[in-house]
Order: sequence, then structure tokens, then C-alpha cells
Amino acid sequence: MSSVRPTKKTTASTAPTNPAPAPESVDTGFLRTLVGYNARRASLAVIEVFMERMAVYRLKVVDFSVLSLVAHNPGITSRQLCATLNVLPPNLVGLIAALERRGLIERRPHPSDGRAMGLHLTPAGVELTAQAEQTAAQLEVDATAGLTAAERKTLIRLLQKVYTQSAS
Repeated sequence: MSSVRPTKKTTASTAPTNPAPAPESVDTGFLRTLVGYNARRASLAVIEVFMERMAVYRLKVVDFSVLSLVAHNPGITSRQLCATLNVLPPNLVGLIAALERRGLIERRPHPSDGRAMGLHLTPAGVELTAQAEQTAAQLEVDATAGLTAAERKTLIRLLQKVYTQSAS
């Protein structure tokens, strides 16, 4: 038995009538009124360059964030990192282990919580984090070159207002 399916024939009643022509330019007017759309577009533009520039350090965005937080908060716990970065504990475990294997961070007993371990940068971690933070700071200036310093501060303040309000 043949398993050939009959093909559907286009008849006058099933043929599209006057298909709309493709637009010459795409109207993004509505999307451009949305905070989420604009925040995402800006984020994508910055993150793409961030990834390129952090590749020399072999750091992803979350790696950089963890190292920076540990650098500025020696002894921070994994629980505090999870809360600050909004990362699930199982996801952070592997990341911390990878940074530890690279010799960038080390765990030490927490001074006031006997059950917790504090995270600290190693000398190599201090050096790499300082270099990566300088790279990130320059990237921010480059990525926001169309803004004045005051506009940049305002943008950061407004974005923080959006995500801290939504966390409440």
C-alpha cells in the first residue's frame, strides 16, 4: 500500500487574497514605550561587549558579580551571595567550586556562624578582580558614551529603583 498523501490544491477560495506587503521599516513604537523592552535592549547591548571584554579573564557576568561581591565583602557567605544576586543555591555551588578550582577564592570558617563558611579572594583573585573591575568600569563609560555623567548616574538610580521596588 502506498503511503502517499494527497496534496492540498489551492483553489480560488483558499488562496490568500491581497497579501499585505512587507513593511519597509519595522514600527517599534509601542515596544519603545515599555520599560522592560528598553531595559532588555540596553542590557543586551552592554552584555555583549561585557562578554567580549571579560573573555580575557575567562569570566561570565555571574562570575564577575561573585568576585566583585567577595572583593568588597570579605567573608560573605554563599547564602548572602544567593540573596544578593537572586541565584538559587544549587546554581551557586558549582560556580563557587569553579572559582575555587581556578585559585581565585577560598573558603574560611565564618567568625560568628560556626556552620557557615566565609568566602575570600586569594591573592590571584584580588589581582584578577581589580583588573576585571577596571575593565567593567571602562566598558560602562564606553557603553554609555552618549550620556553625560549626570545622565549615567540618573539612569543607574532609576534602574535600581525599578528592581529594588519589584523585590519588595
